[in-house]
Amino acid sequence: MKLTFMGAAGEVTGSCLRVDHERGSFLVDCGLFQGGRTAEARNRRALDFDLRQIDFVLLTHAHLDHSGLVPRLVALGYKGPILATPATVDLLGIMLMDSAHIQEKEAEWALRNAHNRRARRRAEMTPLYTVEQARASLARLRPVAYETDFEAGPGVRCRFREAGHILGSAIIEIDVGVGAAAKRLVASGDLGQPMRPVVRDPVPVERADVLCMESTYGNRAHRPLEATYDELVDAIRQTVHGRGGNVVIPAFAVGRTQEILFVLADLVRAGRLGPLKVVVDSPMASAVTALTLDHRELWDEEAQALYAWWQSSQGRFDVRFVQDVEESMALNEVRGGLVIISASGMCDAGRIRHHLRHNLGRSECAVVIAGFQAAGTLGRRLVDGAQQVTLFGERVPVRARIHTIGGLSAHADQPALLDWLGHFKQAPQHTFVVHGEPLGALALVDAIHDRLGWRHVLMPEPGRTYAIQ
Repeated sequence: MKLTFMGAAGEVTGSCLRVDHERGSFLVDCGLFQGGRTAEARNRRALDFDLRQIDFVLLTHAHLDHSGLVPRLVALGYKGPILATPATVDLLGIMLMDSAHIQEKEAEWALRNAHNRRARRRAEMTPLYTVEQARASLARLRPVAYETDFEAGPGVRCRFREAGHILGSAIIEIDVGVGAAAKRLVASGDLGQPMRPVVRDPVPVERADVLCMESTYGNRAHRPLEATYDELVDAIRQTVHGRGGNVVIPAFAVGRTQEILFVLADLVRAGRLGPLKVVVDSPMASAVTALTLDHRELWDEEAQALYAWWQSSQGRFDVRFVQDVEESMALNEVRGGLVIISASGMCDAGRIRHHLRHNLGRSECAVVIAGFQAAGTLGRRLVDGAQQVTLFGERVPVRARIHTIGGLSAHADQPALLDWLGHFKQAPQHTFVVHGEPLGALALVDAIHDRLGWRHVLMPEPGRTYAIQ
């Protein structure tokens, strides 16, 4: 068996693992590179190999850094199945279409603003994929339930297990080969922080010959949840009630938006916040929230109870879902009193950029950063203390207060990652630490060595192939 790390090696986007074995080849995830000026070019080069060699694709979850190149994969000629949990399949029906729409609009904008440059970079001004190509890729999706053993391809059996990251997220156990020669590859996907709202906790795994382990927060511990809630309460109270401004929360439409809604509802239910007006300004987040309600069988018990209270709260927690552009633009005229949740979570696309444009320059407002911000993104620049940013060609001063609340992350922190690893009955023969920037990934490598005593743990090099004996 050979493993080639085609993305998410020393970084947190572009997840794609190619596995070659005696009877064929397959991919685990097929994600977009995000953030930085080179992302567009990297996404166009990412699938530059013979797709006829790939028998099937396994997806850990629906976030675009794990699934966003699926339409391009199919458009370039891939004709095999793409296997994921039922909730992930449902989510991709929303996310990939939305991503394609954004690709088309950004290509139109680039072409309009290219003027008469000699090169015009025509290839890069065409969409990475179109809405029609995204729709065609959905036909290749195949849902498989959690905890179901299935044959994905010749000599390969798999099982999806709860990862606790977002709705439908999975740890994938993959048995390659048969008999004594078989090897078990476990891909952790993105693991959730235990005891967080909505989805269930990650399932412990006891055995792997080869482990691919995420490390997004491999070098830090999240703040305790109570301290996180305290900071969120203070930010909202001081801004909405104290200074009379708006609170803007960039949030991924899948997972983070729904989690934040449940956290805010819980704080209102507990009396820590007064009656609250919340606007979710993201058509995709609205659709995903509706889909989340359709999959209540995947919720934890606390989420079930909180939803029942929300339904009978008599307006104490007022949530409005904004769909059309005109209604979204009207929010720009509201000077205070709102909590506005909008996508994208790293502030690099979508309606959040308009809300930042109208609120960042106002000292009475606040921006709450509630998730990981990849290097090169606008969200990361805000976290790093930028004094001004550029939005739609306009320089905007950063006068709003920026609150970074890492305790709301959907990613497990280092203690939780090590705890999950502690359930293995013996160390894997090989452990590859992926999906983390170098500081986080290497810190987790060291922690696994020092605290668990595992050997053969490393951060793989991007594009390198590793032979497994």
